[in-house]
Amino acid sequence: MPRKRFNPLEHLPSEARLRQLQIVAQRLVESLLAGNYRSVFKGTGIEFDEVREYVEGDDTRLIDWNVSSRFGQVYTKTFREEREMTLFLVVDISESLSYGSVERSMREVALIASSLLTLAAVQNNDKVGGALFSEKIDGWIAPAKGRTHALRLLQEIITTKPSGKGSNLADALQTVSESLKRRGILVIISDFQTAGYQRELALAAKRHDVIALKIGDPVMEDLPSFPMVTAADAETGRTLFLNGRSRRFRFAFEQFWKQHRQQWLRECHRRGISAIEVSSVDNVADRLISFFRRRSTGR
Repeated sequence: MPRKRFNPLEHLPSEARLRQLQIVAQRLVESLLAGNYRSVFKGTGIEFDEVREYVEGDDTRLIDWNVSSRFGQVYTKTFREEREMTLFLVVDISESLSYGSVERSMREVALIASSLLTLAAVQNNDKVGGALFSEKIDGWIAPAKGRTHALRLLQEIITTKPSGKGSNLADALQTVSESLKRRGILVIISDFQTAGYQRELALAAKRHDVIALKIGDPVMEDLPSFPMVTAADAETGRTLFLNGRSRRFRFAFEQFWKQHRQQWLRECHRRGISAIEVSSVDNVADRLISFFRRRSTGR
């Protein structure tokens, strides 16, 4: 009888594992700070503070004409840096992410990425929250601060079961856009194996700084060369028998996933959304650190 592999998604991470995640999260924080943490994210910089009397050298574009006319002298608006940011994760927990051709599944990769981003936000005293979705919203954690709250979010990601086999990213994004009133950092963690979400993605990108984190698996790029490969669609339950030795089929398989990836990248680029790809064989922390370093330098 084959040995059952331990699935960490069924349990809250142990203190030892949590400490490891915190150490790696600290590397992520240091990477962000090295490139000026807040400059990595868009549109979260300043908020209105007060009005004061205008002095020579002030920016005339900031003059508050309503206040000036009321008091008979010139007043200007002042602003301050917005110290608090909100990170909100939109995490796909549909059945397709349960797949993994290697030691870990795509959902485990999603958990690791969520953990690192959440702990990084906590260490920077930012609010963090999340929405978990499959065919509908299966879990909602309102943004808040603190380590205890962060652990609750991670526990929800680990233990929440999908309400259906499929995924509806459009519905999830619409719910998030309607619920989050203030601009924040929206990280979508999914395999993006769904359709019809482009309009909602565009609307979300207008209100928030959106980062699309696409989870993948090596088999999507390189189908095993076996005489017969059995593939089960986790979201439909259909089983397919594929000829892994057929050059024609292997070419078609490769082209399908290549086009799927290119279409996703084009959609992100059109909307001004930062895209990052993480495979189930990647070092998730290294991928995130590399991504944020590139983002902070504009490359």
